[in-house]
Amino acid sequence: MAVGKVTFTKAEREKLAEVLWLLNWISVVTGAILFGLGLFLKIEIQKWQEVMSDQGILYVPHMLISTGLAACCINFLGGKICLDCADTNKFLRWKLVMMPYVVCTFFFTSCVLAGALMCYSIRSQLEESLFLGLRNAMRYYKDTDTPGRCYLKRTLDLLQIQFHCCGNTGYRDWFQVQWISNRYLDMTSSAVVDRLRNNVEGKYLMDGVPFSCCSTFSPRPCIQQQVSNSSAHFNYDQQSQQLNLWRRGCRQTLLDHYTGIMQSIGLTVLLIWLFELLVLTGVRYLQTAMENVLRLGDPESESDGWILENSLAETARSNFNIIKNLGKCYQIDDDPNINVPTAAAEQEVLSQQVQIPVTS
Repeated sequence: MAVGKVTFTKAEREKLAEVLWLLNWISVVTGAILFGLGLFLKIEIQKWQEVMSDQGILYVPHMLISTGLAACCINFLGGKICLDCADTNKFLRWKLVMMPYVVCTFFFTSCVLAGALMCYSIRSQLEESLFLGLRNAMRYYKDTDTPGRCYLKRTLDLLQIQFHCCGNTGYRDWFQVQWISNRYLDMTSSAVVDRLRNNVEGKYLMDGVPFSCCSTFSPRPCIQQQVSNSSAHFNYDQQSQQLNLWRRGCRQTLLDHYTGIMQSIGLTVLLIWLFELLVLTGVRYLQTAMENVLRLGDPESESDGWILENSLAETARSNFNIIKNLGKCYQIDDDPNINVPTAAAEQEVLSQQVQIPVTS
């Protein structure tokens, strides 16, 4: 029994073809939107790629970009096909192309859905990438004279200033790394030497933060050194400590930033997928209705259109059998009743066919 069976008159088939022609052109626009969203997401990720450990998350924008380009091409062709399918004579030119076109459209629609789901499922991978990337960036903050790391200080400072954040999970993360290069430490000072000797790894650690951690909402000049020692500063009460530095970590701030972008993109892509699914359904109805008109032989008659000619289980079983039979084509038949000619037999037949003339 056919799934979604609908009967169409000639006028309804022509109207369906015209509507699908319009919808395919709208789909070309949605494909351009997909391409633009993927390009925008890629640029946003690359802005702060220096504080990410894994660049594998770029597969999401790449997926959207490639899907958008495919949408423009497929739907551009689909508009031409649907417009010609309004006429039975013109449909004959596209009859063999219709099924591959429907299959490609189905595959493309599945890719759009996959892209939407990726936007919602990438959060955990992005969080781990930011955590490891920020940790390494803070570790190399001081290496302004090392090739490949010389811009990390500038990147981290811009990040903390722009997003009003400090450290990886908080400003205390800076207490665990040496963020001042040895070039700027006075090795003749006993306090500096003692601090280096007291650390097992020989690092210069202190309860201080870079200038970019200073909050613009603080009513007093920013305190960067001895941050946790309230007695070291005059009138440094609890309220002053809260307003002195940005309290939020950059990992959570960037994660929320990208999550908001991806959720918006994911919702847009999901709506595009629903629209493309509508177009695909209409194309399938048009294809089956026009093929049934050709079987009937009367262009003016009514014809049935459907999504699946048989039930879902029967269609799945039929396709499985087709794939199974294709696999058998590549197997050697071991039937004992079939005589396979050997090399000796072939040589004997060949010698019988070649006759040498004898002269007297």
